[in-house]
Amino acid sequence: MSVLDDRITMADNINQQILDEMFAQMSVPEGYKAEIVEGAIYMSPQRDTHWEIILDIVEQLRSKYPRKRLKSDVRIDYPGHLNGFATDVTLLAEGAVKTQSGNWRYEDVQFVAEVISRSTGTNDYGPKLAAYAAAEVPVYLIADPYTGKCHVHTQPKEGSYISELTVDFGASLDLTGTPLGLTLTTGEFPRD
Repeated sequence: MSVLDDRITMADNINQQILDEMFAQMSVPEGYKAEIVEGAIYMSPQRDTHWEIILDIVEQLRSKYPRKRLKSDVRIDYPGHLNGFATDVTLLAEGAVKTQSGNWRYEDVQFVAEVISRSTGTNDYGPKLAAYAAAEVPVYLIADPYTGKCHVHTQPKEGSYISELTVDFGASLDLTGTPLGLTLTTGEFPRD
């Protein structure tokens, strides 16, 4: 292991310790979701529209994947400075295992879906997009009920996605050529 590798490992361990402390000290009101993006704590209320889109995505994924591989609002730490995300929908690789601290590894994430909330949407389009690309998450879906559009980012390379597809709610998302390997329909996604 090189000196650089040692420093990266040490920084990752320090980030995890700080994230653990931050999450432990949080008092999250019922009906809210909390996550840490670039060291800042964000809490957003869960709305009906938000939940209906999440549930629709999960139900479609369940047609192909077992329940144990799907997660929602479960903390996963991502690359970058203090990124402890509670993603709306996460698909883990078969055989994924938790770290010694009990968290899932970002290296095992195959798909992420985020449903935009008005108060935290800039995170989904900005720092989270960058973190998912840096983590080489193969497929990142943003569902935006305010614009009525879905944005699918694929082919992560060198810290960014080289492919983006944008469709209106109502269109199908053909993801059969991605590691997800299925088509998602958006016809029942509600708008805000």
